[in-house]
Amino acid sequence: MRKQIISNLQHDILSPVEDWLPIAQLASAVVTSEAPDYPVESALVSNTGAGWRAASPGRQLLRLVFDTPQSIRRIHLRFTETEVARTQEFVLRYSRDADHSWHEVVRQQWNFSPTGSTSEVEEYQVNLADVSILELSIIPDISGGASYASLAELRLA
Repeated sequence: MRKQIISNLQHDILSPVEDWLPIAQLASAVVTSEAPDYPVESALVSNTGAGWRAASPGRQLLRLVFDTPQSIRRIHLRFTETEVARTQEFVLRYSRDADHSWHEVVRQQWNFSPTGSTSEVEEYQVNLADVSILELSIIPDISGGASYASLAELRLA
């Protein structure tokens, strides 16, 4: 049996800041709604606030429309919910041809609980070339409750 012991897995999950793409310089963000104190740029730019939050409940979209097509090899998402127990679903997909055809990267559900699971962190290793649009669709409560979508962080490398 061959094996290897990794001493610090956390180091592999979150790389230094210089590895992340400068999304604010490379793309325009398009959102279905935005709460005044939670602008989308605070989820896309490091250390700039509490993240993005929708202004209205229900399904929301966040699209990154790149000025020039990008190659993406890592996607980091962080969601937090400390007040409401709910099951959230998100779908991450991309387009190479400016909105004509879509390719799903991941569809994920997560159960938030204020007394237990308050944070979801996802890290995906991908090999996406010539991405024109990256889209995150969030259903904040799949049971149909009046919950608000939010995103603490989105990083790309």
